[in-house]
Amino acid sequence: MDLYRHDSTWRQKGFHVIAGIDEAGRGPIAGPVVAAAVVLPDDLRITGLRDSKKVPEKERTSLFWEILVSACAIGVGVSDHREIDRLNILKATRCAMERAVEDLSVRPDMLVIDAVSLPSVDIRQISPYKGESISASVAAASIIAKYVRDVMMNDFHNIYPQYDFRKHKGYCTQDHMAMLQAYGPCPIHRKSFRKVMELDLPF
Repeated sequence: MDLYRHDSTWRQKGFHVIAGIDEAGRGPIAGPVVAAAVVLPDDLRITGLRDSKKVPEKERTSLFWEILVSACAIGVGVSDHREIDRLNILKATRCAMERAVEDLSVRPDMLVIDAVSLPSVDIRQISPYKGESISASVAAASIIAKYVRDVMMNDFHNIYPQYDFRKHKGYCTQDHMAMLQAYGPCPIHRKSFRKVMELDLPF
């Protein structure tokens, strides 16, 4: 599928400043959820741009820097583990996305959001399922969000090396669960998540 055709179709309808929005980190049991909003130039074509989950880490880094220097605007929003536990993951994701939109240096006239709506944001928006697979701007946002979150999780690895966050980035892998069982949760574990709660460990 031509990722650029989707955004071009909306530009032809008069929506010239399109911000693609995506997040990274809804599924993990530790760390923040990070959202990104990206506005791409009309004529930009980035070779290999696609859903960040389908991009190897080295290539993702290269795409991150190409997007960073080529985009019209990039905004990033973060919701940390405390906010996730307090609100729930969907509400926290919306908060991160709203912050990403607010962080943009330009005001979009349309938002293309991966499968989430933002009722409190007064901008025309659509929420296609798997938006990162149909829209170039959403795919770019997925790259930015994933890269930023990975950097954050690498930093958390340096603070809590026993959990090996650098390897699994907080996702619920077998190794991560074994470390969680052995050491108990650290401050960035999401204590409202079932996989953490069911360990029945003191917090």
